[in-house]
Amino acid sequence: MAYDEDLANRIRELIAGEPGVTEKRMFGGLAFLVAGNMSVASSGQGGLMVRVDPDETDALVAEPHARAFEMRGREMRGWLRVDAEGVRTKRQLESWVRRGVAYARGLPPKS
Repeated sequence: MAYDEDLANRIRELIAGEPGVTEKRMFGGLAFLVAGNMSVASSGQGGLMVRVDPDETDALVAEPHARAFEMRGREMRGWLRVDAEGVRTKRQLESWVRRGVAYARGLPPKS
């Protein structure tokens, strides 16, 4: 499955004024990086991938349509999947995008 281009465009609109944001195709999706750190992605599996503070993972998976990201059956703390139903409105999407961008911005830049 290819990533949702409409979702990618909606993310672009929300982060248009953010400095240091780049895009990169990753894992079948389109990731938005801040100073080289992934913040959010229009997932190739549908919905949104969001990078968050690992200590907030448990609380955030209680949010509607959010779940822990798993890779090869292993939960990756600090990474969430938000189903398409959870990012239908601008308000829903903006909340997740702002969270992901803020967390990525707080990480050391990657070269």
